[in-house]
Amino acid sequence: MAQDDVTDVLTGVGPRLRSLRQARGTTLAQVAEATGISLSTLSRLESGQRKPTLELLLPLAREYRVQLDELVGAPATGDPRIHPKPFTRYGQTFVPLTHYLGGLHAYKQIVPPRQAPDGVRPELNVHEGYEWLYVLSGRLWLALGDHDLVLGAGEAAEFDTRTPHGFANAGDRPVEFLSLYGAQGERMHVRARPSEG
Repeated sequence: MAQDDVTDVLTGVGPRLRSLRQARGTTLAQVAEATGISLSTLSRLESGQRKPTLELLLPLAREYRVQLDELVGAPATGDPRIHPKPFTRYGQTFVPLTHYLGGLHAYKQIVPPRQAPDGVRPELNVHEGYEWLYVLSGRLWLALGDHDLVLGAGEAAEFDTRTPHGFANAGDRPVEFLSLYGAQGERMHVRARPSEG
């Protein structure tokens, strides 16, 4: 990497850190508490007044659950078709994990802490398809028809998307979950049974 490229990468780290933090709905104080990095150091990193070091970037990459090269915005290497671009919809961040049309689609979704008053149900939607989800971290409020479920890390749910459904964050930290969705109503086929021996 040429020196100009290194300078460009380092200059972009601060705005990228701020953007990642804001997309997750967390404050500098929350990130400082989670990483052990002082509030003033984080502030200076985001504003570009502090040079990023590996010692600072590694705990931030862990906290934001991103690869180090994504955190610093290093130039992509290899096949560009395997670098998914996150997008935001309904206040949630979606990271596509599949790259083809048709069939099942997989996403990692990140929902920031709720902005709505407590007790207000998520907006419900109905559409063709079938969905399976698995919570990685945080607490996910799944409104499904007349039922309200709060799922924690390690819990999963599956449902027909013709049932009115909606998602919200049920905690004070971002919730992250994996979502598999089939527009034509494909269902998951779980094939796991203990071997006989």
